Amino acid sequence: MNINNVYLDKVGTQMHQYPENNLPEIAFAGKSNVGKSSMINGLINRKKLARTSGQPGKTQTINFYNIDEKAYFVDLPGYGYAKVSKTSRDKWGQMIDTYLHLRESLVQVVVLVDIRHKPSENDQIMVNWVRSCGYEPLIVATKADKLTKNQTIKQCGIIIKVLNIADVRMIVPFSAVTKVGKEQILAVVGKLLNEEIIGAN
Repeated sequence: MNINNVYLDKVGTQMHQYPENNLPEIAFAGKSNVGKSSMINGLINRKKLARTSGQPGKTQTINFYNIDEKAYFVDLPGYGYAKVSKTSRDKWGQMIDTYLHLRESLVQVVVLVDIRHKPSENDQIMVNWVRSCGYEPLIVATKADKLTKNQTIKQCGIIIKVLNIADVRMIVPFSAVTKVGKEQILAVVGKLLNEEIIGAN
């Protein structure tokens, strides 16, 4: 999958604010500071297009990045930041639940976890949430450059077990620094989008 032209098309918190052109959407979810914006920027070959914040948990909108007028990468706000108020967490939950359940253009959800740690309770909740909406998430294990090859294999095994991943092709170690895993992720996304576009014709 080659990506040439990318721009931030829509930013919103409610369905009527989202794109109306029915292009297929790939959504990215992950806890605050897991490296989601860095990964999106890496996938689209941009340094700072995906919005990052110095304050974890501050971003509370869904951001739609138009990819070559063929699809959207959808950046969901980070979860699990302790200092975010319960009211904000509840609003986030309602917004994401509505998006996951009702968004007909959504074709895949990518959940990011930190490869250095066992998936947290919030990670497990997010994965189960995605599955309850009818999607089997692609798990991207970020910060892979921090580990050796043997450590990576070991940690991926732990993630597979904790998140109950049946298909090992649905977990990809990734590094925003070395770009390891980038082509694998884009191959999965490209296959999905090709199938979606062909199916729509």
